[in-house]
Amino acid sequence: MIIHTEKPHFCDVCNKSFKQKSYLNVHMLIHTGEKPHLCVVCMKSFRQKCDLYKHIGTHTGEKRHTCDVCKKLFRRRQNLNIHMLIHTGEKPNVCKVCNTSFRFKYSLRSHMLIHTGEKVHMCEICERSFKRKAYLNSHLLIHTGEKPYMCEICNKSFRVKSSVKKHMRTHTQDKPYVCEVCNKSFKSKDYLNKHMRMHTGEKPYVCEKCNKSFRLKCKLNNHMHIHTERKPCV
Repeated sequence: MIIHTEKPHFCDVCNKSFKQKSYLNVHMLIHTGEKPHLCVVCMKSFRQKCDLYKHIGTHTGEKRHTCDVCKKLFRRRQNLNIHMLIHTGEKPNVCKVCNTSFRFKYSLRSHMLIHTGEKVHMCEICERSFKRKAYLNSHLLIHTGEKPYMCEICNKSFRVKSSVKKHMRTHTQDKPYVCEVCNKSFKSKDYLNKHMRMHTGEKPYVCEKCNKSFRLKCKLNNHMHIHTERKPCV
């Protein structure tokens, strides 16, 4: 059996070749900018008819692709394929540096910043840079003073969503973080970590003047007044 690999149809602009004249015609639309397929609902135009069909689904709400496992519906086959990775556990996107695998491409892209150290998102006000757009957005709230997350009980507002969750425990008295040594419970992971130093004896805060170490940073700050001859704040 002979397989024909010849591509006799050439693009006059970029010299790319195609097996069929129809493929070349579709390709030429990239160069001409022509979008002949028009949505009659919103008048948005597309280069290819298949893209128009996909777009029409946004108006009709039709979801033709069904997950066989959980019966969730999707407008596009591509979205269904991505969703199926949740059920199969497959993680096809592998980091070439450390071999960590990820379900989604965007997760791998975010992970790669750990290796490259690249910080592509910069604050236009103070020029501080961040690895992720989400980190930049949180940082910008410092400049704007905006606190979009509000406690529904006392109306106190916070910049970060996690701060609201911590704050809510002052109302509920919930203490989900439990010490495995003495079973004492705490409202936040930070409080538990500080408590654990009583059991481990760890003193991570060291005075640069006399090398004395402390469990808590506030204790180190108070100690520093001995060297500066200033009275500690009460």
